[in-house]
Amino acid sequence: MSKEVLAVVEIMSNEKGVEKEIIFEAIEAALATATRKSHNDEIDARVSIDRHTGDYETFRRWEVIEDDVEIEDHVGWYIRHMDAVDVEPHIEPGEFIEEPIESIEFGRIGAQTAKQVIIQKVREAERKKVVEEYSKRIGEILTGQVKRIDRGDVILDLGDNVDAVIPRAELINRENFKMGDRVRAYVQDVSFRPRGPQIFMSRACKEMLMELFKIEVPEIGDDLIDIMSAARDVGLRAKVAVRANDPRLDPIGACVGMRGGRVQAVTNELNGERIDIILWDSNDAQFVINAMAPAEVTSIMVDEDKHTMDLAVDDEQLSQAIGKNGQNIRLATELTGWELNVMSETDMAAKHETESKGQMDLFVNGLEVDEELAEVLVAEGFTTLEEVAYVPAAEMLEIEGFDEEIVAALKERAKDALLTQAIANEEKTAMAEPAQDLLDLEGMTEEMAKTLASKGIITQEDLAELGTDELLEIVEMDADAASELILKARAPWFE
Repeated sequence: MSKEVLAVVEIMSNEKGVEKEIIFEAIEAALATATRKSHNDEIDARVSIDRHTGDYETFRRWEVIEDDVEIEDHVGWYIRHMDAVDVEPHIEPGEFIEEPIESIEFGRIGAQTAKQVIIQKVREAERKKVVEEYSKRIGEILTGQVKRIDRGDVILDLGDNVDAVIPRAELINRENFKMGDRVRAYVQDVSFRPRGPQIFMSRACKEMLMELFKIEVPEIGDDLIDIMSAARDVGLRAKVAVRANDPRLDPIGACVGMRGGRVQAVTNELNGERIDIILWDSNDAQFVINAMAPAEVTSIMVDEDKHTMDLAVDDEQLSQAIGKNGQNIRLATELTGWELNVMSETDMAAKHETESKGQMDLFVNGLEVDEELAEVLVAEGFTTLEEVAYVPAAEMLEIEGFDEEIVAALKERAKDALLTQAIANEEKTAMAEPAQDLLDLEGMTEEMAKTLASKGIITQEDLAELGTDELLEIVEMDADAASELILKARAPWFE
C-alpha cells in the first residue's frame, strides 16, 4: 500500500502541477472520510501518512468540549472535559484525544470518495495558484484568445486552462471579436469567486492606454519619460500628458515616433482612437493651456479655492475648444484635474467686468471708500472683505500708494463690516420661524422646532442633513430619539 500511495502522489503532482504536500493531505482526508463511513459516521478519524515511506496510521479521535455543552449530532465524536482529564490530566476544551485503530486498505477505500476529495483539494490548490500568480500581474497587458462571447462579455483563454473576462462595459466602442481572435487587454483585478478565480480585464480604461505607450516607447520604460496623466473618450479620442526627465529629450517627439509610427501603433490597437500627446507643465495654468490643444487659449482666470479655471479663446475657435459634444473640454478637465470653463473672449470680458463691478461695489459699500481705491483693491486680486481684514499688512504695504495709515484704516473698516454682517445674520437666524413640514414631523415639538430654527435648521430637509451628534448639540434629547427623528426627516429621500 505504501508504494501505491507514493505512486499516486507522484503522478498527480506531476499531472496537476501542484505540491506533493497538497496531494498527501487530500489522500489523508479521503482515507479519513472512508474510515468514518466504514463506521457509519459514528466516529471521527484522522489519518497520518509518512511523507518518505508512504506508510500511514489511523487514529480515532474525540474533541474535548465543555461539560455543559449539549450534543445533538455525532455524539461519538466528542468527549466532555470531566471525562477527558481522566485520560490526559492537562487537556483543555478544543483539543483532541486520539487512539490508534486499524487502518483500512488504500486500494479498498470508496473510490468515488477518494476521487472527489483528491480532485477537490487539487482544484482548490490550482485555483489558489492562479490567484497568486495573476494577482502579481495586475497592471500588465496580457494577450489571450477569444474562447466565447457571453452576453456581450468576452471570455479569453490565457493558456494553462486560465480564463479571463473583459466585461462588455470595458470594451472599446464598435469593437467586435470572433472566436479564436487574439486580444490584448489590461489586467484590472483578480478575485476568488465560488466557481473559481476570476480575472477581470479592460480595454477601455486609461491605464490600458498608458501601458501601451510604455510598450511602444522605450524611453518610458527606461524612466527617461514619464506619463503624468491620461484621459480617454473610449474609441474616439484621448489625451496623454508626458514630461521628460532628461532636458535633452523631446517627450512629445519620442512618443509620436518616426513618421508617427509609435503613436499609430497605439491607435491601431485601440481601434482607431485618436491620441493627442500633451506636454505636462508644473505650472497648472500652462498645463491647462497645453491640454486645450488644438484650441489656443488667449487668457485664463484661476480660482484656486474652487479649483476652477475660466479660459478665453477667440470667438472663431470656441466650437473647437469645446469639441464635438464637449469632448475636448471634457478630456482636458480629466487630464488636468481642474474644473475648466471655456468661453469666448467677448463673454470673458463681460464676465470679468460684471465680477469686478460686484467686487468694487462690495468694497465701496463695505469699506466706505471711493471707486478709485476699490478698483485698486480689485486689480490687486482682493475679492472679499475677509481678505482685506486678515491678509498680512506687509503684503498690502507693497501696493503702490498704500502706507501704514491707509492699510490700518482699511483693515479696521473690513473687520467692522464683517462684525456687522455677523450680527445681522445672527438676528435673522434668531427670528427665523420653523417651516410647516418641520413642525408636522412626527416626534417634533413646537419648542424643539423653534430651537432648531434659531440655529438655521428651518425645514425638514435641513434636519435630514444633520448627523445625530450635531442634533444633540442643539437640542437636549436621548441619542436614540435623535437618531430616529433624523431618520424620519430623511424618509422622503428613500421614497
